[in-house]
Amino acid sequence: MDMKILVTGRNKEIATDVCKHLRVDRGDQPVKCNPVRRILFEVILAEIPKVIIICLRDETKDTVQQYNILQDAVRRGLCKVIVITSGRDEKTFVKHTKLGRVQFLSRPVSLFALFEILKTTEEELDTQQASYREYVNDAGLRADNRKTVLVVDDDTEQLLHIKDQLEEFYNVAPVKSGSAAFKYLEKHKPDIILLDYLMPEQDGAEVLSEMRQNDDYKDIPVIFLTGVSEKETVIKLLSEFKPQGYIVKPSKKSEIVAKIIDVLG
Repeated sequence: MDMKILVTGRNKEIATDVCKHLRVDRGDQPVKCNPVRRILFEVILAEIPKVIIICLRDETKDTVQQYNILQDAVRRGLCKVIVITSGRDEKTFVKHTKLGRVQFLSRPVSLFALFEILKTTEEELDTQQASYREYVNDAGLRADNRKTVLVVDDDTEQLLHIKDQLEEFYNVAPVKSGSAAFKYLEKHKPDIILLDYLMPEQDGAEVLSEMRQNDDYKDIPVIFLTGVSEKETVIKLLSEFKPQGYIVKPSKKSEIVAKIIDVLG
């Protein structure tokens, strides 16, 4: 099975060793990246890994919180997180993480245990059969009644900026293209969509037009995200496609939240 695996973390030696064994022993082609929040966000959107392996070393509150960018993907069951750690780093991670569920492996790394986790992921077996310790953060998994906002924008910085602005109040699902938005809509129905007007391949008008022709999506409220230069064009589209409005970028947190409240009530 060709399963996307992302390897990251401050312990570069272990990360490199894990990547080597994944390639040699299992035939995987893991993706390795720096444990920087913005880079993690970009790689996850591009690669959509099924498993993320984090190799901890000398962690602090700030370094652990970098991984909270994975929270939405874990909550929606899109990926499994494996953390390779020492006892001290495990305690630091548990104290500061917002991730709902991770699986810990102690150093030195047991390749047998790691490969067993990967095998059960591939086969979708009961995770209790594997040889690892599972940490469940009740607060991170607790169901809530928050609305879900799908944000569609090809600009990574803009996606991350809006996610930071809204995640205090909403569940935020970021995607980078119209095609990615439709893949998301096949499995999930957000309460509202923030749709960038100017995008390559499919612009916002084309995405909204296609949505309005689909009975499953046509009633989802849409707010255009637009730069000042496209504002007049977007205003003309209001009568044609009937989105619920527009927001001019860059925008303040209060402006975005106020517009969403105005639409959703």
